[in-house]
Amino acid sequence: MNESRGAGAASQAAARADMSSRAWPVSLTEVPYWVFQDEDVYRAEQQNIFHGPTWNYLCLEAELAEPGDFCATFIGEQPVLVTRDHDGQIYAFENRCAHRGSLIAMEHYGHTKDFTCVYHAWTYNLQGDLTGVAFEDGINGKGGMRKEFCKAAHSPRRLRLANVHGLIFGSLDNDVPAIEEYLGQEILDRIERVLGGRKPVVLGRFTQTLPNNWKLYLENVKDSYHASILHLFFTTFGLNKLNQKGGIIVSESGGNHVSWSAINREAEAKTAEHYKDQGIRSDSEYQLEDPSLVNSFREFGDDVTLQILSVSPGFVLQQIQNSIAVRQVLPTAVDSTRLNWTYLGFEDDTEEQQLVRMKQSNLVGPAGFVSMEDGAIGGFVQRGIAGASGEFATVQMGGDQAVSSESRVTEASIRGFWKVYREAMGFSIDECEGVRR
Repeated sequence: MNESRGAGAASQAAARADMSSRAWPVSLTEVPYWVFQDEDVYRAEQQNIFHGPTWNYLCLEAELAEPGDFCATFIGEQPVLVTRDHDGQIYAFENRCAHRGSLIAMEHYGHTKDFTCVYHAWTYNLQGDLTGVAFEDGINGKGGMRKEFCKAAHSPRRLRLANVHGLIFGSLDNDVPAIEEYLGQEILDRIERVLGGRKPVVLGRFTQTLPNNWKLYLENVKDSYHASILHLFFTTFGLNKLNQKGGIIVSESGGNHVSWSAINREAEAKTAEHYKDQGIRSDSEYQLEDPSLVNSFREFGDDVTLQILSVSPGFVLQQIQNSIAVRQVLPTAVDSTRLNWTYLGFEDDTEEQQLVRMKQSNLVGPAGFVSMEDGAIGGFVQRGIAGASGEFATVQMGGDQAVSSESRVTEASIRGFWKVYREAMGFSIDECEGVRR
């Protein structure tokens, strides 16, 4: 993995917000509802998690193909600029002018030789160095900056960066563990499976606003057993069933996960009875006007048709059939989340393969045949818990541990998320299990 710290940057770990007065049950199977509702908790997350020792997905290396290319993105609520300079290296720094705090760049993507703040025309190079101040010497010997003003001392904060098979991650905390340690080898291997040795091509993008706390979406991503219950399309057209071969990988830290399933042809005949017995939606009366929508090609040398991978706090890599996408989860308010989708093909795809990917892009996204329910279910939870700040969700499916499993009928990866979350937030642990208050 390619990793950089940012030239001359000292440790930038923000002062952690003290959440020790908040009590959390000792068991990972109980999640207090106030964690999705409390404004103080939301504000503390910006410091303890997003400004803390975490790796946050920023953009694709392929989106910075040429020197001068840039991407305006976020870590939590913090605006960030990611650039490629003429030395070929990628840099990232806060998208905030050191003068009066205005955004330096307004466009999401673009190409430039440098950046000039629209407010007072302070100029920055592609590495984030302040290179020019309008009227620095004043006019006719009057006004201007003091002689001791040093431009080098007034540059936006740089980020530590890591490149994982073309995925650019950044951190505002230089004490974050190396990316290999942070992800874990099994997660690295599964990223390599999809992206290793390939040059992505962006096929399209969506931005979706979710009416719920950002952590509810992360729970949903890590919840493997809801997929063939909530999503009628999955079971009706045989894309994902719990009797397929599959499993859950939970990283050693708990924060990162992979859910995967593969074709199990011998079990296909029994699927309908399994779902009928459980009273689960799977209606064979539904048909596709264009059945080629679910046609696929063998891409990875295995029978895995679904792999959902997440990296805490807010990254998802998706393979559903031949639909490859990355998702960026960004908190915007205590009850609002921005979800950015980027759909990928690859430089060596044939025209037929690209057409398959384009058709299958209809499976996912804000109105995707598969994922449309995910855009609503978090809002249902946010509304459902409105009067229940003293109550708890229960995540007992598959036990009480945050460990890998050969079964997808488990909430182990959700428990893993809460394990690293409550450690990062510094909540006290309540030894009185089951207490409601």
